[in-house]
Amino acid sequence: MIPSTFDYHRAASVDEALELLQQHSGDAQILAGGHSLLPSMKLRLSSPSLLIDIGGLAEFGDIGDHSGGVTIGAGATHHGIESSALIQERAPLLAQAAATIGDPQVRNRGTIGGSLAHADPAADYPAALLALEAELIVRRSGGERTIAASDFFVDLFMTGLEEDELIVAVNIPAPKSNTGACYLKFSHPASRFAVCGCAVSITVEGGKCSDVRIGFTGLANAAFRDTGVEDALRGGAVDEASVATAAAKAAAGQELLSDSFAGEDYRQQLARVYAKRAILAAVAAV
Repeated sequence: MIPSTFDYHRAASVDEALELLQQHSGDAQILAGGHSLLPSMKLRLSSPSLLIDIGGLAEFGDIGDHSGGVTIGAGATHHGIESSALIQERAPLLAQAAATIGDPQVRNRGTIGGSLAHADPAADYPAALLALEAELIVRRSGGERTIAASDFFVDLFMTGLEEDELIVAVNIPAPKSNTGACYLKFSHPASRFAVCGCAVSITVEGGKCSDVRIGFTGLANAAFRDTGVEDALRGGAVDEASVATAAAKAAAGQELLSDSFAGEDYRQQLARVYAKRAILAAVAAV
């Protein structure tokens, strides 16, 4: 299909992009990789009058140190995140998630900022950011604020981002000692989006779980932390039997998605299976 008529402007700076967003509040869209926006425009699900292209802003894709953790520019591509030595060292969970996205063409053009702003319920990054307790840095003309990942993903394609705000970076805190992480997903065979994606970050001391964070994607209208499984694990042993008992609580009480490919019961079972697998893999990585 053909999108509605729109104007196009290639921004020379972040400030210019933000000024245009403010001037055309509610009627402009940011274009980076375009893998989420352009299909929605072709389907007439989105009809902005102005596209503001920030794809040429080189500094937007920088990846660097953040107090022993990592700061990732919103324009960093999935491939850039997957292949970054710094991310592989300090936030391997995020590199694992990036490696599962789409195909090589998508990973070389799609950006983390675009994916997060789009907030597809089956996207891979949200589960990883929840498990990593990441923060999103967002900016509007005249100001900047920080949004915790736990507050960012609100509902189906809905986020804590205002219309005139732009994600500029993602900050991931320094990893704790004795911590392992893993991201695993069951992919839809056609789209490679997550039918169930599970991200785990677990700290093990003396053979017991001292801290754990588990994020799920693909199961509900928005990614979520599974505090039920976390509470069942925290303070206990991390042997296979104990993990299986905790994983049996996965997605309990959640309103799960249902479609022609996977119903609620199927997604519930996937949550249990992938929680167990991801937890055990994360423990093995400690």
